[in-house]
Amino acid sequence: MSVVGVGVDLVVVSRFTATMERTPGLARRLFNVDEREGAPSSVAGRFAAKEAIAKALGAPGNLAWTDARVLNTAAGQPYFEVTGSVAARAKALGVDRFHLSISHDGDFVTAMVVAEGERPAHPDVPTPYPDEQQLR
Repeated sequence: MSVVGVGVDLVVVSRFTATMERTPGLARRLFNVDEREGAPSSVAGRFAAKEAIAKALGAPGNLAWTDARVLNTAAGQPYFEVTGSVAARAKALGVDRFHLSISHDGDFVTAMVVAEGERPAHPDVPTPYPDEQQLR
């Protein structure tokens, strides 16, 4: 196993909440029904997690927000359930595991994602890091 990608995002909860209130249909485009529930900081944390997973996957523009569902274990640890466009991108990059951490502090929430797996050797699969060969 190796790290295929890393993503991080920071959200200002008050600004995120104001945007959600100003744009009522946005919640349906960003979140599955169960992800919309909870304190504003929790919802903002889920958004940060979705931004972070997109970055870990190279931020292609064709990912559907609802294809990365943020869930919690019984102990409260966040994790992803990926389907559709997110699962397809992960498979193309050889990602078979995501590590997710979400942290809250006052009006800020941050999320970090590490995508882990074995990158396919196929030359037609784009790497999220174009200069990666130079790093070796």
